[in-house]
Amino acid sequence: MTAPFPALLPTYNRTPLSFIRGEGSWLVEASGARYLDLTSGIAVNALGHAHPALVDVLHEQAQALWHVSNLYRIPAQEALAQALVDQTFADTAFFTNSGTEAAELAIKMVRKYWSDKGGERPTILTFEGAFHGRSTGAIAAAGSEKMTKGFGPLMPGFKTLPWGDHDALRAALDTSVAAVMIEPVQGEGGIRPLPDQCLKGLRDLCDQTGALLVLDEVQCGMGRTGKLFAHEWSGVTPDIMMVAKGIGGGFPLGAVLATADAASGMGAGTHGSTYGGNPLACAVGAKVVEIITADGFLDAVSRKGALLRQRLEGLVASHPDIFEGVRGQGLMLGLKCRAPNAEIVKAAQAAFLLTVPAADNVIRLLPALTITEDEITEAMNRLEVAAQSLH
Repeated sequence: MTAPFPALLPTYNRTPLSFIRGEGSWLVEASGARYLDLTSGIAVNALGHAHPALVDVLHEQAQALWHVSNLYRIPAQEALAQALVDQTFADTAFFTNSGTEAAELAIKMVRKYWSDKGGERPTILTFEGAFHGRSTGAIAAAGSEKMTKGFGPLMPGFKTLPWGDHDALRAALDTSVAAVMIEPVQGEGGIRPLPDQCLKGLRDLCDQTGALLVLDEVQCGMGRTGKLFAHEWSGVTPDIMMVAKGIGGGFPLGAVLATADAASGMGAGTHGSTYGGNPLACAVGAKVVEIITADGFLDAVSRKGALLRQRLEGLVASHPDIFEGVRGQGLMLGLKCRAPNAEIVKAAQAAFLLTVPAADNVIRLLPALTITEDEITEAMNRLEVAAQSLH
């Protein structure tokens, strides 16, 4: 007899853990076991679990108003848009529910920009190892067989280049290119930062050819690298930027930020979202932005990131047969592994420490930006136990 198809679509290979409560950098499983969380829901819970200020603002907003739709003005949405404009390169913002939705709008914005200009610019350049979401447009942009196999025909108009191949980029980036879409730090691709000089060179090439520069800061943004957005380290700005994950502190929220020029084609009726920018999400997002941009917060992220990196380098030196090196910046770090990364994730889990795998045999360490130095020490003690268990 054929087994019944599961009620929950089986698209995930889920770890058999069920968490029932969280506080800061800690999660409590149904069994009562406490886990130190270095995943933050894959860089989503930027301020940790159940941050009191976010709980308070969500509770207050929930008692007032949840949803009215974008048929009407939403003051909380307007306030969050202004806060993001004030803190970034952008002149305007549109709110989504996820990074995937942000990617879709970024693609549409590029297409509409060139359509309005009457230019034949069919190509958006993307890069091997990229991850921009799981919609049909986003997987076409990423281009990898793992993402696209079985889902064709794919949306046309994307060309995927090798990561770090400057010659290939220069050859491809001509006046047929509408935009270049890139993550300043690849997350799913294995915590691969784009060097500052490369991002500066990319900006120069876009300026020379007229192509728009689209940055995907869904995972590396919102303070994760020690700046509000990772591109700030290079001193350059994009034309369009995708934001999500940490901006809602755990509540579903995303955004596209853009210059007035890049967004000039997006008038009334060109895009919409039923839930995007709802009062609940924007109330939480505004508080997240307020906390992350407060004096000293990002300096603390950089300081804790340097401490974690230093301790990780020591771990690599102590276990050269298990680990190869450390990548990343701030509190977006990756351990390049010699042993299979899935085994290390499992060993860490046995030591009650949560990590997340990535491509290129890397494990990602994405703790809450509020993690304490004592918790970093405890995390390293547990990683040491995990490493020793693999010998």
